[in-house]
Amino acid sequence: MPFLGQDWRSPGWRWVKTEDGWKRCEPFSPALEDGNNQLNDISHTVILTGDDEDEEIYGTEDCEFAAKKMKKDHFRNNTDSQCFYREKWIYVHKESTKERHGYCTLGEAFNRLDFSSAIQDIRRFNYVVKLLQLIAKSQLTSLSGAAQKNYFNILDKIVQKVMEDQYNPRLIKDLLQDLSSTLCILIRGVGKSVLVGNINIWICRLETILLWQQQLKNLQMNKQVNNGLTLSDLPLHMLNNILYRFSDGWDIITLGQVTPTLYMLSEDRQLWKKLCQYHFAEKQFCRHLIPSEKGHIDWKLMYFALQKYYPIKEQYGDTLHFCRHCSILFWKDTGHPCTASDPNTCLMPVSPQHFIDLFKF
Repeated sequence: MPFLGQDWRSPGWRWVKTEDGWKRCEPFSPALEDGNNQLNDISHTVILTGDDEDEEIYGTEDCEFAAKKMKKDHFRNNTDSQCFYREKWIYVHKESTKERHGYCTLGEAFNRLDFSSAIQDIRRFNYVVKLLQLIAKSQLTSLSGAAQKNYFNILDKIVQKVMEDQYNPRLIKDLLQDLSSTLCILIRGVGKSVLVGNINIWICRLETILLWQQQLKNLQMNKQVNNGLTLSDLPLHMLNNILYRFSDGWDIITLGQVTPTLYMLSEDRQLWKKLCQYHFAEKQFCRHLIPSEKGHIDWKLMYFALQKYYPIKEQYGDTLHFCRHCSILFWKDTGHPCTASDPNTCLMPVSPQHFIDLFKF
């Protein structure tokens, strides 16, 4: 809930959700307070050496400006600055008001919603990757310097997570492919399109992306030694039930490459028919009927053909939510200090594309 302080010009109190409700917390964490104390101690011990090699010790008043500047540099250069905010929500406003000056930006949203930690949550990983992929396709030219820095820091952490855990490398490969393609077009058309920042910085970033792509290409999956029950030991009806749980055709094809039995189950016409019916309306796939040699409908080919023409349904374990009453964007499990009588009626799930639209001005 914004602006609960007595002065309307203040940034308001910070609140934490507990079992007993929302409670007010201190503005800074103990770790940051310790950092402030260390920086404050510098003002008493600053030593400057002149040309005459005489040491001159300045007092608190003389070093006040230098200490403030060092504090700013400390927080600006701190790689953990994205965890500065305890609350994981942001007030979305698109114009200046008496209470708020300016408007929220995409770079600020990266920090306040803590995307760096979100990628460590398996429920949010796909959501964040999809969001970065949409930004790579259409919003790179509009990113500010701070947003660019946050974007590539998050991207670097995603790549490192995939390299360490081998989790969903296909998804990050698609992201890097879209990002490299967009950057190649923008760099070649320098002078015709607007890229915030020096062109040499973007060239270095493109080289880094190409290096990541090569590392993912050479990625070797770790073989897990397990003497217990394996996937191949499950009955056919259980394996078939697992395949019916997938919502992505490429995941079905990948699983079908594990064993001959899974390949046979992954080629089931009924499986691909259910997948088409889940993602697309009947009018849509009736326009693109693809008969097989035996005269039956080839539902597998239809799925990939329809995927080119129509967007498929997106599924995520956890998504951002928007409160229409408070105009606050937040992760659902962390919540926000809502003032509505019935907060659940004000919540609206936010897709990755909707998230980008919220920050278009």
